[in-house]
Amino acid sequence: MQEDFLHYIWQYKKFDIQQLTTVANEVVTIKSVGQHNHNSGPDFFNAQLYINQQLWAGNVEIHVKSSDWFVHSHEQDKAYDNVILHVVWEHDTDVYRKDNTIIPTLQLKDFVNANLIQNYKALFTQSNKWIYCEDDFGTIDDFTLSAWLERLFFERLQRKSNAIDTLLNTSRNDWEAVLFKMLAKNFGLKVNGDAFLSLAQSVDFSIVRKLGSNQTQLEALLFGQSALLNDDVQNAYFQNLEKEYNYLKHKFKLSNEQVLPIRFFRLRPPNFPTIRLSQLASLYYKHQNLFSKIIEAKTIDELYAVFSVSVSSFWETHYTFSKTSKASKKALSKPFIDLLLINTVIPIKFAYAKANGKFIDSEIVDITQQISAEKNTIVSAFKALKQIPNSALYSQALIQLKTEYCNKKKCLQCAVGNSLIIK
Repeated sequence: MQEDFLHYIWQYKKFDIQQLTTVANEVVTIKSVGQHNHNSGPDFFNAQLYINQQLWAGNVEIHVKSSDWFVHSHEQDKAYDNVILHVVWEHDTDVYRKDNTIIPTLQLKDFVNANLIQNYKALFTQSNKWIYCEDDFGTIDDFTLSAWLERLFFERLQRKSNAIDTLLNTSRNDWEAVLFKMLAKNFGLKVNGDAFLSLAQSVDFSIVRKLGSNQTQLEALLFGQSALLNDDVQNAYFQNLEKEYNYLKHKFKLSNEQVLPIRFFRLRPPNFPTIRLSQLASLYYKHQNLFSKIIEAKTIDELYAVFSVSVSSFWETHYTFSKTSKASKKALSKPFIDLLLINTVIPIKFAYAKANGKFIDSEIVDITQQISAEKNTIVSAFKALKQIPNSALYSQALIQLKTEYCNKKKCLQCAVGNSLIIK
């Protein structure tokens, strides 16, 4: 028996509340179980209970055994002076207040249905599985799972929003600068994400604003700061970028000493950093008010239109500075735009709306449900257990479910785990 399971039983009243009595046969009626405390101190604050028809207000402490009170040295802690009920699985000793009166004790095992315990043990004994509920995940009804996954989607979105708030604090509350940094990181994908972010952080966004009407200077800025202009390449385009960058470096006192190395290794040519940086420059050249357009966009089609950009003319026939390739437009693909929407656009729209006291949940849900689900091992594994709609809303929720609940064994806080325990 685990103490967190007893917390769950008490918090959600998963026991016979009609015939409750303490170990001293005092009748207990629960008016409020109290507020669950996840920090130090009693487990539930501000509970309200009738004990023998006398109303008590105070805290509830929960243990597997009564004697755990002394194991945890609560008798020496003033924070426990206001405990009005000691809830235990097994009563093995009395606990006294400072005035030498006994704290009423409720022995839960006398009031909990045996099936609940059996289901709990069955769930938590499957430790060799990918997730504890692997064998039963497919039996969860669609309504329960759908409602839980939508909640998890917003939970994950809130976590991303918190990261944006941190970035905002280091960007002097400039939302456009935050967008630029987030887009840069995601244009770099996993291989160059950190390097592209360090590039974006090495340049004050005011410089990007000033260069927005000049695509060549934007490319020179990005390629130069990423140290991709350090080679000796004999073509007019490269030499022009080199010249422009030297001018910008002197004018704006630029430094790229803190920019992480850019990598080409194990990347397919469409994902080469040269192509991604040119596309990023094209995006800011095409939309000199990019942040406003993203915030104002209300539909998925409007967002796809914003990100409908390709490379500059030189890169239509190149993947690197020195070697010519077959001509192609190299526009941002729909799957790549979807990644940008999931990881940058949706979180920043949510965070900006929240910061301004607006609620755009329905807009966020509508857009995200129209984006295809990401393809990764977590999403694939869940879909092998149960048919789940193919949208980014659900794939993001499944990632949140696996990383924040399944991996951390928080089945008691999960709607899936709850439904299996009480079935």
